[in-house]
Amino acid sequence: MSHENRDRPNILIIDDDEQIRSLLDDLLKPNNDCTTVGSAEEALTILNSINFNLVISDINMGGISGLDLIPRVLEKTPDTVVVMISGQQTIDFAIEAMRAGAFDYITKPLDLRHVETAVARALAHQHLLTQKRRYENHLEELVKERTAEIEHLAYHDKLTDLPNRVLFADRCTQALAIAQRNQNLVAVMLVSIDRFKKVTESLGHAAGDVVLTEAAARLQCCISSGDTVARFEGDEFALLLTNVAETADLAEITRAISEVFKAPFRLDRQEVYVTPSIGISLFPSNGQDSNTILRNAVAALYRAKRQGGNNSQFYAADMNSLALKRLALETSMRRAIANLEFVVYYQPVVNLASGEVVGSEALVRWQHPELGLLPPGKFIGLAEDTGLILDIGDFVMRAACASTRAWQDRGFGRLRIAVNISARHFQQEDFPERLVEILGETRLDPTCLELELTETSIMENTESAAKLLGRIRKLGVTVAIDDFGTGYSSLSYLKNLPIDTVKLDRSFVMGATTDPDDAALVMAIVTLAHNLRLRVIAEGVETDEQLGFLRLLRFD
Repeated sequence: MSHENRDRPNILIIDDDEQIRSLLDDLLKPNNDCTTVGSAEEALTILNSINFNLVISDINMGGISGLDLIPRVLEKTPDTVVVMISGQQTIDFAIEAMRAGAFDYITKPLDLRHVETAVARALAHQHLLTQKRRYENHLEELVKERTAEIEHLAYHDKLTDLPNRVLFADRCTQALAIAQRNQNLVAVMLVSIDRFKKVTESLGHAAGDVVLTEAAARLQCCISSGDTVARFEGDEFALLLTNVAETADLAEITRAISEVFKAPFRLDRQEVYVTPSIGISLFPSNGQDSNTILRNAVAALYRAKRQGGNNSQFYAADMNSLALKRLALETSMRRAIANLEFVVYYQPVVNLASGEVVGSEALVRWQHPELGLLPPGKFIGLAEDTGLILDIGDFVMRAACASTRAWQDRGFGRLRIAVNISARHFQQEDFPERLVEILGETRLDPTCLELELTETSIMENTESAAKLLGRIRKLGVTVAIDDFGTGYSSLSYLKNLPIDTVKLDRSFVMGATTDPDDAALVMAIVTLAHNLRLRVIAEGVETDEQLGFLRLLRFD
């Protein structure tokens, strides 16, 4: 029997003096369910089967003393409150009882008014403990649920619930390792829906989502057990095929894919016909690692698209034109650093409580002499791969700090600046020293600078990340996790790593006012972050409705 289910408090009275037991029983039983025993040994036997809200125990008894009983009671039922009784009048005994875990102390001879007051206070405290325990259990379950949801989102596409690029790459790496040991074939197929953009332009994004969801279901019908269908960005899907005996099997699968796409896609009262383009790369002939296999599958898909779509192409060595273009871009990027072609734009950061601009985030663009103004997506990946990101990052950091200091000198207040730091920067042991050098050159107070890192760059080596972040924060510089919710989203690093701010990815912000699941995740993330004493920043706020929702959730 548990006291949580009882309407009346359940009290255990322990005293080797029968008169004291009877006196307390008569006093308390009108409003409580009382059980009386004459020794601690009897009490322990009863405590094995009954939980009590309150235990009132004498200190000095034959056998186990009341002081020795307290920890045993609390071990069995931590929410039980213990009040001690003693004929000793000195304060020392009261202190000893409290140290043992007692909530209160009553002296003999008993003053009944004092007893009633002490019991009422103890039961009120026990009620609070019970409520606290229920709240903690509920919160723990909620966090577990939200953690599972966030971790699922980190590795799965939200629309189709298929594995995303991150999970696909991991499975591909594992499949290649097994294939290398067993000397068997593994194939990667990239499938793109031809002219998908026209569907969304003419019928809207909702119609596009229907096509993508249905396409995902049809592709899953074309693979064997143990194989994987994933969705990458936009209209692109990836198939990992591990049960390949010969290349003829792949031809059969491509025919199956073409066949399932022949049926129309029904969008309300309208039917839409789309065709697939397929690029195929094979292990071991087209590469020895997952990155190479995927890259070559992209080249094959590009060739299929160039030939008009609705066909499949195997990777061939003459597809290296893409690699040549990449090399040309890399060469021009090296010149761009020397020619100062990179420019920094600033996106304002607004305090939601006051509405004031309190700082900005530095965003780099490339003013290419031939291609025009290029966004980061066009060159940051290449810069990371080549190591040029270090020079670009230093330029952005120096320019952003100098601009912020200039704005401060012109009387715009103590503005802060946030700068993205690449994984490459984070791997440099001397990065804190270079940071100090830049802050010194630009005369910017370190507390006005916030470094933004992605979850991926931190999780690659959490131990070294923690050390480096600690060194950075000792300088006075704050640290933010950028694009939270799109990477590992592990809640453990929020608690264990020295960070100050969580930046919620704009994809959650965009869906928060229209998608109940997004809204629930946003609420869970902001609550958790604030409980961990972290600031929360929302990225990509574009509508009044989004702004109002974020204010309601008390985003910083």
